[in-house]
Amino acid sequence: MYIFKLPALCEEEVVNRIESFLKKHDVFLENTTVIVGVSGGPDSMLLLHELNKRRTGSYQLIAAHVDHMFRGEESFADLAFVEAYCKEQEIPFESARIQVTQYAKENRLNKQAAARECRYAFFRELMAQYNAQFIALAHHGDDQVETMMMRLARGTVGIGLAGIQAKRPFQEGWLIRPLIGYSKDDVLTACEKEHVPYVIDQSNHTDDYLRNRIRRHLLPVLKEEAPHVHESFQFVSDMLTEDEQYLQALTKEQMNQVITSQTSKQIEIKTKPLLDLPLPLQRRGIQLILNYLYENTQSAFSNQHILGTLDWLSYTDQPSGSLDLPKGLQAVKSYDHCKFTFERSLVIDQSYVHHLKIELGEELFLPNGQSIVVSNHVPKDARNGNHFFLLQKDHVRLPLIIRSRKNGDRIKLKGMNGSKKVKDIFIDKKVPLAERDSWPIVTDSDHQIIWIPGLKKSVFEEIDMTNSDLIVLQYRQHENL
Repeated sequence: MYIFKLPALCEEEVVNRIESFLKKHDVFLENTTVIVGVSGGPDSMLLLHELNKRRTGSYQLIAAHVDHMFRGEESFADLAFVEAYCKEQEIPFESARIQVTQYAKENRLNKQAAARECRYAFFRELMAQYNAQFIALAHHGDDQVETMMMRLARGTVGIGLAGIQAKRPFQEGWLIRPLIGYSKDDVLTACEKEHVPYVIDQSNHTDDYLRNRIRRHLLPVLKEEAPHVHESFQFVSDMLTEDEQYLQALTKEQMNQVITSQTSKQIEIKTKPLLDLPLPLQRRGIQLILNYLYENTQSAFSNQHILGTLDWLSYTDQPSGSLDLPKGLQAVKSYDHCKFTFERSLVIDQSYVHHLKIELGEELFLPNGQSIVVSNHVPKDARNGNHFFLLQKDHVRLPLIIRSRKNGDRIKLKGMNGSKKVKDIFIDKKVPLAERDSWPIVTDSDHQIIWIPGLKKSVFEEIDMTNSDLIVLQYRQHENL
């Protein structure tokens, strides 16, 4: 029986985990600019202290503080505390005071989500202003445990379940979390040892938020069972991240065969190749599409949207239809294709009526980019398919009418008693929904449908191909229009 044990940290790593982090994640501070997010709490103050110790003339360190204005004078005092410390240590200091409560109300967000959006927007501004290579944040191992537990409880899958990433792309540089190997106790011990001052946010000691409840009630139980539980969770996070990166790369490779076109606002796919993929890649394929269209704003959709979209695509009883997704995104399915788009059609009237005089050489260009050409030349394959129609002038009432479809349209087909709905022909021929309203319907002046170009001929087609008075109509499909 094999017993797997997590690798123990060596003595050197225990003494200086930040150096181990920088080495492991290929973070080289020489000749760089590093922005440090500093709230004033022990975590961020320790990080600022440790990075400041490493400051030489080769890299610039800038402290960034955001006052969310949740706690009035108390939060303003935190700002003043960080500013004073930075002045004493000769660390450049940047700050912003943001009415997050108002921002949350205007954008229909909870306060925590709104605070995060505002804070990260400020960090992006500073990264651009200073052309910084790194933004360093003070999330530690306990934060990681809390995050992974929260996401597990909410049913998060994929890379999200791995929790906080130790290093990820941000702006034109990288977001790094050098304290991710520390527990909260490690942080407090280091602050005491290094004589690092800090302030305490009393709101962290309430049960108002799920994270606080996990921190106050569940994390102590886990630590009692496993004092180094944060290391276990980080190990799992690293494994999940590596697995997910592999699956994401595989998904991207496969999606090259699925996606037929894409713009910043729209992606079109072939559904069968997607549904032929293994289910884990199907889920990630939909997630890839949504991440792209939502510009990686994962909060815009949930796993239920991913699974619901797959179920809808797989539902063969309804080969056509649409699905509304968050923030105005719409999926439009038509047989073997599906389009994800923000460019919703605003009930545009696509109806049209044109007349064809039946003069030789006459060509009528249609709204769908195709045309109908009049000639007296009868190709050998005129009887094959539905792109040619043969008629005798005196057998139909002219001019011919070329129009869009109407409700109740019916056509008398060859070899068939009675008539058939044009709508049913579109369904049988799997004509995409988006093309049906512009598809040409050819009638005579008595409004009898004689031809649906490219799809069906009526009983009114001339049988005698040797007739000298024969008129040939050709439905010409133009390329690259």
